[in-house]
Amino acid sequence: MQIMGDDMTKMRVLVLGAGAVGGYFGGRLAQAGCDVTFMVRAGRQKMIERDGLEIESSAGNANLQIKTVLSDDAKPDYDYILMTPKAYDLEDSLNSIKPALSDSTIIIPVLNGMAHIDRLNELFGRDRVLGGVVVIQAVLLPSGVIKHFNKDAVIMIGEQDHLQPKTAKPFIDLFQNAIGVRASAVDDIKHRMWAKWVRLSALAGMTCLMRANVGEINRAPGGRDAIKRFLAANLQIASYYGYEISDDNACGIGDFLFGENSTTTASMLRDIEYGGRIESEQILGDLLRRAKIANVDHPILELAYIHVKAYEERMKCGRDQQIRT
Repeated sequence: MQIMGDDMTKMRVLVLGAGAVGGYFGGRLAQAGCDVTFMVRAGRQKMIERDGLEIESSAGNANLQIKTVLSDDAKPDYDYILMTPKAYDLEDSLNSIKPALSDSTIIIPVLNGMAHIDRLNELFGRDRVLGGVVVIQAVLLPSGVIKHFNKDAVIMIGEQDHLQPKTAKPFIDLFQNAIGVRASAVDDIKHRMWAKWVRLSALAGMTCLMRANVGEINRAPGGRDAIKRFLAANLQIASYYGYEISDDNACGIGDFLFGENSTTTASMLRDIEYGGRIESEQILGDLLRRAKIANVDHPILELAYIHVKAYEERMKCGRDQQIRT
């Protein structure tokens, strides 16, 4: 097990969560010698104390002895807090990080959608909140191992506007010696967040609605056209809010959604298949509300939203109580 020193930098980073996202990016920072602490729940803390933080990746495996803290034991002495929970856990996460916040702590959320930015700005002021996007194919296995499925993981951080203090680059510079990560400070982070949302909502909406992967949908009669209509409406919504995004931009939206042999599905579909919680409001519901404000007709999104909300209603009742006919 590797023991990471904390003399690499004076900056102190708190990572909220040690799952697939937080564990991978925070773990790579710790591996590079940065002063990183993970705020976790008691069960995850015991697992890490016993087994270390383990990453399996073609970019390089790691088994790291890391610092962890429970919310009740945290102190307000961190320069940056990287927030990596599921979007539906935002409010719980805000309560968790309160003990760790000082007046100068910079908050970096990498949640899906856009609603969390408004909430964080309201609570802490936009000068202390950066925008963030991560792109990674990884999962936290029941064993506690973080399984990374390819050689690449991307994190982009930026100030919300040019009037903010320049606080993104010092954080990104911490990744200079981190393996298996492409990190960049960007000056158009909200545009990139919208680009991800446009793509992700189309992927989640279509794969959940059809209960199929991208290739299966594209090969089905009318499937490709349905994805095109979904994407076109998404682009209209983004444009209304001031973010012009083409379907063949650097995010690779076209290739991502229209590969006939693609086995890609949204994590939301995988969560549904396993009976888990989903980011229905943050990925689909909020976009539908914005579509109505923008006067964009989006019937497939509306149907996809009804579909996932019906799933949530079914889960509330419990599968064992469902009436079978």
